[in-house]
Order: sequence, then C-alpha cells, then structure tokens
Amino acid sequence: MDWTNVLSDALRALVGSEAVVYTLAAIGLNVHFGYTGLLNFGQAAFMAVAAYGMATIVTTFGLPFWLGVLVGFAGVVVLALLLGIPTLRLRADYLAIVTIAAAEIIRLIFRSVTLRETFGGSSGLSGFSNDFYDLNPYSDRVGIPPFEFDARNAWVLTVGWALVIIACLVVWALMRSPGGRVIKAIREDEDAVRSLGKNVYSYKMQSLIIGGLLGSLGGFVFALAQAAVQPDLFSPNITFFAYTVLILGGAARVLGPVVGAMIFWCLLQLTAGLLSGGVRTGTIPDWLMDSNDVGAVRFMLVGIALLLLLVYRPQGIFGDRKEIALDAR
Repeated sequence: MDWTNVLSDALRALVGSEAVVYTLAAIGLNVHFGYTGLLNFGQAAFMAVAAYGMATIVTTFGLPFWLGVLVGFAGVVVLALLLGIPTLRLRADYLAIVTIAAAEIIRLIFRSVTLRETFGGSSGLSGFSNDFYDLNPYSDRVGIPPFEFDARNAWVLTVGWALVIIACLVVWALMRSPGGRVIKAIREDEDAVRSLGKNVYSYKMQSLIIGGLLGSLGGFVFALAQAAVQPDLFSPNITFFAYTVLILGGAARVLGPVVGAMIFWCLLQLTAGLLSGGVRTGTIPDWLMDSNDVGAVRFMLVGIALLLLLVYRPQGIFGDRKEIALDAR
C-alpha cells in the first residue's frame, strides 16, 4: 500500500472543493438550525436555485456571468419567502416537511423534459464558467506537497475559502448584534421572546433568508468547480451531509461547520484510500469485498464513527448540549 499517496490525498481533502462546498452549506444551516432552531431539510434547494440561476442566465440566455450570480441570489430570496410565509408561524416540523419536499420538487423541475431548452434536462448545463476562470491569476500548479493543486483548482479553492472566511465573519458579527441575540433567544423559547414584544415571525424569516444566501454560496462554488450543473448533483444527500458536518463540528459555533467539513472529508478520503489499497494489495480478501464495494463501505465505516460520536458527544467537537435542544412547539 502506498501510504504516502493515501495520506496526501486525505490531507488534500481537508481543503478540497468538497470541504469548501459543504462548509458553506453547513454555515447556512448553522444560522437556521444552530442559532434559530429552524429545521431546514432542503438546503440542497437553495444551492440548486443559486447554481441554476447563474448557469441558466449565462448558458441559456447568453447574459453576463455576474448578472447570473445576482439572479441566483434573487432566486434564493424568493425561495426562502415562498417556503417561510406558510410555515414559519407553525411548528418547527412543518418547515422540515415543506423544505425537504421543496428540494425534491425543484430538482425534478430542473430535470423535467418540458423545460429541457431552459435547464438542460437530466444532462444539465455547462459553458457558464468561462468568465470566472478568465479571472484566474494562476498559470501553474500552486502550493507545496501535499497541499498542491493545479491552476484551475487553486483558483476555485482561493475563491471558495475566501467566501468561507467572509461567511464566518458575517455569522460572527450577526450573532453578536441585538438581532442575533433575539434569534438565539427564539431557539431557546420563542414564546418568551414573543411576550417581550418581538416579532418572532419576522426574525425567523430573516434567518431563513440569510442562511439560504450563505448556503447558496456553496451552490455557486459547486457549480464552478464542476464547470457544470446537473439536477441529480443536488440530491437530498447534500443536505444530510451538511447536517453531518454541522453536528460533527458543533452547532451554534462559528467555526463548527469549517472544522466539521474538513474532518468529514478527510476521513472519507482516508477511509477510501485505505480500503482501495487493501483491496489492491490483497490485504483485504476478495471474498470480503472488492473495488466496487469501496464507496459503500467507506460511508458505512464513517457512519459508524459518527454514530459513536452522537452517543458519546452529541454536541459535536466544539458544541454545547444545550445548543441542540430545540423548542419545537
């Protein structure tokens, strides 16, 4: 087994594009779930609307790239309003039901044959990222081993981690403002906040919009890193992985999503490397598993580790037990 390559790949996953995408998605969920207590199970929908808003404007209509970014943001705000208006006055679980259903509806709309001319159907869209890569200042490989990337990936990671820093600063500043303190109080007991004359519905709506916008940054980075968008990329797995990242790092902690995403993808890559190497060298016998089983088995092993974490430390690495207690009345 080539231990150098296995460890190098795992270390690169710490700062890779997947870690960036899921960090941004989890930062948005941190605003929703960690700080406000909103059960949003449709973060993939916010990411898909942002990515397709950008891609459709550029590829389908031939308009400028930056206009596509603005349209993506606008679509996220509209989606948050559509989801929040009928549900945020009700129990927390209603929002969970609506958001997970909305995420699947949006994915199927983008996948539909009827709208193939606009959204590309099951094949998706491409050719929208040229303006973004034209801004790339790198012309050769960047970094030092094992953190070395080609010029294209280095540009995506530079922009992606810059967005992560900005998003963390926004959350840090927001949660230390008077409005942020109201949002955290809503998570603890929204009836008490309402008794003080605060408009709980308005604060929840603001939280839903802000978290959606922060999470949508992950959709932009995902699309640009792939240089394409395809409906099935935005499956419910994205939302569930983002929750895994958030809980692993610790809910209601600014750096929780960052650390959680880095550890999660490092573990996945390390497990995949060890299993692939074991199968290739014969350390793992053929009767037990083969190369086709590596993908599934690595998720099983990481899932077992996460279950143990939830049993022995449900608040995550940096979290506090009280931060995951929801007032779902």
